[in-house]
Amino acid sequence: MVLDNRPYTFDRVFRMAVAVAVVWGGITVLGYLSDVLVPFVVALLLAYLVNPLTLRIQRFVPSRGAAALLSLFCIMGATCGLAALIVPMITAEVRHMGTLITEFANNPALADKASRQLPAEVWAVLKDLLNQHDLRDFFTSTQGLDMVQTAARKMLPGLWGAIKGARDLVIAVMGLLVILLYTVFLLLDFQKVRENWQHILPPAWRMPVQLFMADFETGMNRYFRAQALVAAIVGVLFAIGFSMAGLPLAILLGVLIGILNMVPYLQILGFIPALMLGLIQWLETGTSLAMIMLMILAVFAVVQLIQDLLLTPRFMGQAMGLSPWMIMLSLSIWGKLLGLLGLLIALPLTVLCLSYYRRVIEPVRKDDSPAND
Repeated sequence: MVLDNRPYTFDRVFRMAVAVAVVWGGITVLGYLSDVLVPFVVALLLAYLVNPLTLRIQRFVPSRGAAALLSLFCIMGATCGLAALIVPMITAEVRHMGTLITEFANNPALADKASRQLPAEVWAVLKDLLNQHDLRDFFTSTQGLDMVQTAARKMLPGLWGAIKGARDLVIAVMGLLVILLYTVFLLLDFQKVRENWQHILPPAWRMPVQLFMADFETGMNRYFRAQALVAAIVGVLFAIGFSMAGLPLAILLGVLIGILNMVPYLQILGFIPALMLGLIQWLETGTSLAMIMLMILAVFAVVQLIQDLLLTPRFMGQAMGLSPWMIMLSLSIWGKLLGLLGLLIALPLTVLCLSYYRRVIEPVRKDDSPAND
């Protein structure tokens, strides 16, 4: 181990150098194969998330294949139903926001009111934001498809250029079908591999590796199932709270904060756009600015209390997991090294490293400590 008390002999240093070279070579190969591996990794994560539902269905439908297909159909149906419910609401919010921006640009009275009652720095930021042509073009699009196309051109120009042709569109559809096929095949073998993988190991390795994998699965459950559920509930609570407060783009902002909550406490970044939308609400309705700010603070405080006192203990348990800073650092490093593939495998790799540290390095450090000499 690197951190024990053994001397750094030539043989040990050579082994460490070889290990570093192997790791770096593995990262290089992953980067080279990232385009091929992304569909497989996405399907693997989907299969991991869907497997609990498949096991429940399998109690009533003995066939693993039928249970896997039923679980996928249930999830796709629920997703389509949720989209049919939410998308029209978000579209209406976006159109309303476009009306507000247009009114602000054409109504000198609103600008005069804002300039007189807001601090100069806040007014300058809000004015620059609302006068941006890109923002106005996005929110004043008349059709939902136009808004999606505008967003794609502005935020993902490379991706938009890749799929705008008919040929590339067919390739994109084929990619989705490949992910779906991967997911089905992985679901079919998921439980079999999970129950029998240890038999390929030498008998002396099985117990240590099983303990190591148990730690890994605990971390994965925490950050790919429990945290996803907590983030979804938090997003719904924020959307409800902002809607009750009358905030523009309440549902869209709630969805954004729910996504941010995949990294614990990162939802606090949503406070800034919430304040900006609160200022727009004040300009539109004339409601007391202090009251709007208090309602926004109340929504954040109440949802945070619900998350910390009810959701996290209920779904996350008391097991020690990754710290928020560790998650952010992991996403940044692996995203930089491997792009989209790195973002997908960042947390599993970090959980794997943490499990290795707890099961292998930490016991060795305790054994080599001066107290044991």
